[in-house]
Formats: sequence, structure tokens, C-alpha cells
Amino acid sequence: MRRQRATRLYAALATTALAATAVTGAVLSMPEAAAATGSATGYATQNGGTTGGAGGQTVRATTGTAIHQALCSRAGSSTPIIIEVEGTINHGNTTKVSGDSCNTAADKIELKEISNVTLVGVGNGAVFDQLGIHVRDSSNIIIQNVTVRNVKKSGSPTSNGGDAIGMESNVRNVWVDHTTLAASGGESEGFDGLFDLKNNTQYVTLSYSILRNSGRGGLVGSSESDTSNGYISYHHNLYENIDSRTPLLRGGIAHIYNNHYVSLNESGINSRAGARAKVDNNYFEDSKDVLGAFYTDAAGYWQVSGNIYDNVTWSSPGSENNPAGPDPQSNTTVSIPYSYSLDAASCVPSVVSATAGANKGLRVSDGSCSPQNPSPAPTDPTPAPTDPAPSQPGGTNLSIGAGSDGSSKASGTSYGNVLDGDPSTYWSPTGSTGSVSVKWGSATSVSVINIRETSGSVGTIGSWRVINHDTGAVLASGSGAGVISFAQTSLRKITFEITGSTGTPQVAEFETYA
Repeated sequence: MRRQRATRLYAALATTALAATAVTGAVLSMPEAAAATGSATGYATQNGGTTGGAGGQTVRATTGTAIHQALCSRAGSSTPIIIEVEGTINHGNTTKVSGDSCNTAADKIELKEISNVTLVGVGNGAVFDQLGIHVRDSSNIIIQNVTVRNVKKSGSPTSNGGDAIGMESNVRNVWVDHTTLAASGGESEGFDGLFDLKNNTQYVTLSYSILRNSGRGGLVGSSESDTSNGYISYHHNLYENIDSRTPLLRGGIAHIYNNHYVSLNESGINSRAGARAKVDNNYFEDSKDVLGAFYTDAAGYWQVSGNIYDNVTWSSPGSENNPAGPDPQSNTTVSIPYSYSLDAASCVPSVVSATAGANKGLRVSDGSCSPQNPSPAPTDPTPAPTDPAPSQPGGTNLSIGAGSDGSSKASGTSYGNVLDGDPSTYWSPTGSTGSVSVKWGSATSVSVINIRETSGSVGTIGSWRVINHDTGAVLASGSGAGVISFAQTSLRKITFEITGSTGTPQVAEFETYA
């Protein structure tokens, strides 16, 4: 009966989704989200800690291509960067971008062979629609305040092997926080796991997140022989209407505390193949077989304390099923190396309801059963250095009297038009992309540029990079013309490279300031 109930709910969700997409121009409003804040918890604090892109440049992205462009525009694959994401990221606006500091793909958000990156939803929220986030051969990654929904491994379109967030192949130190991960059915409907870790992935925390409406919550280890993963923390998450794998553990150690489990239809925490789980102060509700070793004869282990089992049913033991209940007892001990504060299990439903998921203001708990604002309290994001500034820069425009050149030029325009102080003249590339440079006879210190479009072309320029032509280093990247700030740099030639636009750009002035 539970399986039939889940199937009916999946069908209802699909019908609702189709109805929503049929309403042209419908907009769902949501609370204003804040920029990245707080610090990692759980096992993500170990092995040197997880800080993501802290200390790096902040850029804003409204498309998947812009996310990839931000990664590819860094000086190197480990250069710290904070990417603030707003809007809906989907297959239509996510293309592959190439560069020495990235390795991207068109069908997913690819965080591959990189480090020191924060991906955070801001503004009115970030939704990854049918598009998964893939972390591979990477370290020190933060994913915060985003929604990932309806990622498929079969049917159309497919992305990321069907995982909402997937990590594999030598991944270290990832903190996933305040996310909403959702599907609209199980494997037969084309979906796979919401949060999968495999092939030597370690030191990961999933916190304050919602995982719902899926056949599979997530796994640690892709097979009984993939036991190189571990040191995973799951806390203050809501698992709702999930058939199984909340999570499935194959080897390794997991710390699972203060989570709210509702309607686990077939099984819950599945500890197998020598895995050891410390399961503290969770609230299990209206569910079946919430803890044990299931669908295997390779035993796993658990240490339990303080959990509440509210209307939980248990199967009889069998050759491939070893439920921990109806009276769960510990069969191992697990030592936790970090400090943490436990909320009482009785208040977990209310605390998780107030804190878990994207667009909840990044609220957390301090163990007092009372949701807290993060410290420091979230505020409106400071405009990224690549966003147009509200006022024009002061000082002397160093471009006047300098030289100019570029990579392409449309008929009838001149590179010199960007240096003449006349907003009615302009340079255009041949087509929608190209570059224009300002150059001096001797080294000149520059920290701000101002790209002015003609009055008739405002908003045409899309993605861009600012390059120190002397060294090839990327000083800044982003989208949209205007004032761009970066660390003061001494150079003889600076290049503004347009990598995407909605038409043929018209650059009236390329101003430079110390």
C-alpha cells in the first residue's frame, strides 16, 4: 500500500508540473535569498576544512554557461571564486566552455578537476531545472542555497546520470547546505539518486536540506566493492516521500543526526558492506524499515541514541534483510572527531521545517531547538566586482591619449573610437564576440575599467573577460557592461574580451582608471 501511495503522489506531482508549465509567463515568487554565509559543519570541517571560494573574486551568473565561463575565466583551476547564481539554469542556457582552468560539459554543471569554489543561490533564488550538479576529481567545494529538480537518467532530457548532486572520483571536502533536491518519481520514471557519492569521495557534509519525492535518496559507494568513500555527515535534513537510500552506505563512516524522515516507503538508512553509521536524535515518522542492512548479505553496523520512531513498521529478518527494529540497538561504536550540538529528537520536525531547504534565509540550529539566523546575519548581496557600479569612477581616464587595438573589427568602425571621449563613436567586433585593448608605452597601474555601450545598444554585451595582456592572466569576468573593479595591476596592455552577446556590441568608450 505504501508503494501505491508513492506512485499516486508521483503522478499527482507530474500532473501539477505539467499544469504549471502550461501557464505561459507564470512566475513563482520566493523569499529573497542571501549570499553565502556561515561555515562548514560535520566531516566537511576535517581534513583541512572546507572554505570553498572564500577570499576569491565574486561573480554573478544567471545561466549555466555563465557558471562555466566563471570557472574557465580564472587564472588557474584552484583560484578561489564565489559564483552567485540567480534564476533558472537549464539545458537551454548551459553550454560547454573551454579553458585551462576548467573542464565543463553541456548537459550538467560540471565542477571537474578544480578546487576552491563556492556556488550559492542569491536574489530570488537559483533553480537547476532538469540539470544536475556534478563534482568530480575536485576538492574544497561549497554548494549552498540552490534547488535542483527533476534530473533524469533516462527519457529526455538526461543529465548527470540522473543524480541531482553527484560526486565521484577522488573528491574531498564538499559542503552542501540549505539545498532542495527533488524528483517526481523513481527509476521507472527516469530518475536516480538525489545525492550520490562514489569512487573515493570523502569528508562531505549535507546539512539543512530537503530531499523529496524520489525512489532513491542517495548512496555512498556504487557497489559492494566501492568502499573507499566515507566520513560523511547528514544533519538537519528532511527526507520526505522517498522509497529507499536515506542514505545507502557501503563501507566508510557516516554521522546521521537531527534529520526528519517522513514517508520512507520501503527502507531508510541502509548500512551495508562494513559501513558504520552513528545515528543520533533523528525523528522517523510514518515510515517502514528506517534502519538496517537491506537487499544484501554484506552486513553493516550502527550506533543509535536518542531517536524517535513514530508510526514506524518493521519487516521480519531474512537472508538479505536485517532491520534494526522494532527495538533498534547499537551493534558498533563510532567516534566523532568534531564538536556538534544535538537538538532533542522531539523538536526535530519543527526545527527542520523552519531551517531546511533553499530560500529559508540560511537559518540554522544551535542545539537549543530554536532556529537561529546565521552569523553574520544575511544581508542583500554586495554587488559583485563585475556588476555595474551605481556611480561612475572618479579620477583621470587613463585611456585618453593611449593606443588601442583588438582581435576583430566590423566594417566602418575603429579601435580608436573607444579612446576618443566621444560617446557617439564606437567600435564593434565582426559578429557577436571579439576583443578590444588599451595599451601604453610604459607600465601603467589600473584597477577599474568602465565599458560604455552606445545608447542604442545598452544591454547587448553578455559575458566577458578582462585580461592582463602582458601575462595572459584573467583579472575579472562576468556579464553586462559597466564599471568593473579588480586588484590594482601594473601592465602595458589591458584587453576587454566579449565572449557572448545578444547582438553586435557597440563599445563607445573603454575607460581605464588607477
